[in-house]
Amino acid sequence: MKISESAEILNRMIDEIGTVIIGKRKTIELALYGVLARGHILFEDYPGLAKTMLARMISRVLGCSFKRIQFTPDLLPSDITGSYIFDQKRQEFVLKKGAIFTNILLCDEINRAPPKTQSALLEAMQERTITLDVETMQLPDPFVVFATQNPIEYEGTYPLPEAQVDRFIMRLRVGYPSREDEIQILRGRKERKRDEFDVEPIVNPEELIAMQRSIEDVYVSDPILQYITDLVRNTRSHPQVEVGSSPRGTLALMKLSMARALHCNRDYVLPDDVKCVAVPALAHRIILKPEPWIQGVKTESVIENIISKTPVPKAEK
Repeated sequence: MKISESAEILNRMIDEIGTVIIGKRKTIELALYGVLARGHILFEDYPGLAKTMLARMISRVLGCSFKRIQFTPDLLPSDITGSYIFDQKRQEFVLKKGAIFTNILLCDEINRAPPKTQSALLEAMQERTITLDVETMQLPDPFVVFATQNPIEYEGTYPLPEAQVDRFIMRLRVGYPSREDEIQILRGRKERKRDEFDVEPIVNPEELIAMQRSIEDVYVSDPILQYITDLVRNTRSHPQVEVGSSPRGTLALMKLSMARALHCNRDYVLPDDVKCVAVPALAHRIILKPEPWIQGVKTESVIENIISKTPVPKAEK
């Protein structure tokens, strides 16, 4: 699929989702960049801000199979991956596949399940395979994990291990709507006379895969590669950072920048593309030192500080 075709389809998807998620176009754009970059997305924000709704709307416009798991303290790994059960009629063990065998998996309130259950996702998120007993099975393509968590409610929760957080290509916050947008949300509900939404599929799984492949046609010059590398390396030397981003963050930043360039109908990456996606791509990958953490410093502000101080190259096509 050509870049221009992918850009046109991407805008149609954004417009369609925008009829439901009011006033959050940039968040919708970033989430779809993550999908095009074949990444997984962590939605972290306060309750009631449409995190789950946004994930469901994206799955609908993508025309992909979708399954949702409500993570709870008693959830078992086999509830996610599936297991072998004995079939009385056939007198043999047969595989009962879990919810993870889908194109888009929504892990709602992922931090409410214990680490043993959370770890069931690690292989799937990195390798896109599942190993049960001694058999390794390929997951459907495309495969995307959307996860939500509440950053203010800690009772009965289990913080995600850093290894798992690092597997999310980005962390997004939806944020509160403006006054005008909130009024529009109320008007829309009155006009529909129901809580449900109608969103039309824009693509199918095969077309989505073609769009994902099309971002590989986006050119990234050496100065831009150096700029991306410098941004990530500066997270490791920042005075407020204990642990900086891994090379996985460098790759994520490049792929998301390519997706943003495609959305702008360009076949090359500019520094502005990198800046646009740097915070959601890197903020969740760094660990602050104790003192700034206690003072309430946000990782997002640290990344913004790094962006402001890192020299910007002249983009070359």
